[in-house]
Amino acid sequence: MIRGLLFKLFFYTGTIIVCLIFIPALILPKKIMLIGGKILGYWIRICLFIFLSVKIKVKGIENIPNNTAFFIASLHQSLFETFFLQTIFNSPVFILKKELLKIPVFGWHLKKIGSISIYRDKIKKENLDFYEKIISITKVSNRPVIIFPQATRTPVNEKIPFKKGVSKIYKKLNFICVPVALNSGLVWPKSGKLSPNKTITISILKNIPAGLNTENFQKKIEEDLYTELDNIL
Repeated sequence: MIRGLLFKLFFYTGTIIVCLIFIPALILPKKIMLIGGKILGYWIRICLFIFLSVKIKVKGIENIPNNTAFFIASLHQSLFETFFLQTIFNSPVFILKKELLKIPVFGWHLKKIGSISIYRDKIKKENLDFYEKIISITKVSNRPVIIFPQATRTPVNEKIPFKKGVSKIYKKLNFICVPVALNSGLVWPKSGKLSPNKTITISILKNIPAGLNTENFQKKIEEDLYTELDNIL
């Protein structure tokens, strides 16, 4: 599909250009590099609209807490949310697989903005201080941590069980949780063609208070997000 090819061409070219422009920011304060992340978030919106006639709708902005520590648990279906959510929230700290930091230039930027890496599904000494890193960065920054409980990009209609890591983070941080449902897989799935003339809906749900036991939290976050996913499909 020509429109899909043009979208990818312009989006990835723009991403490379932004990464190159912000190379000097590697030795500057972190807040300079974070501007680059927001630019890419707006860039993906522009490319989706111009080349695929895709609109973006954001619901529940009023559910974003003010002056209160929180973390975000979001569904994950596409590359879209890893870029665009930076325009909604205050430069969230991403938890990502270690391999992404090895990408030349792009990986340097991810490391500079304080992304927390982990070897997924592996027991390694580098993973032992994973939760301590999350706690540490939330204490010195007002940036919320964002986690994708599905752990990988998932087809929009596939409701896989959430990984237990989300409830562990909930317990360790003792913060309120902001659930985010979305349907980006309708437009930009992990595999397959891009679909034009659709609307990506991002739904920020009512907060889940701190203090629940992990079993109840795990059940609630999964039910809340998948119920809302049904509503926005």
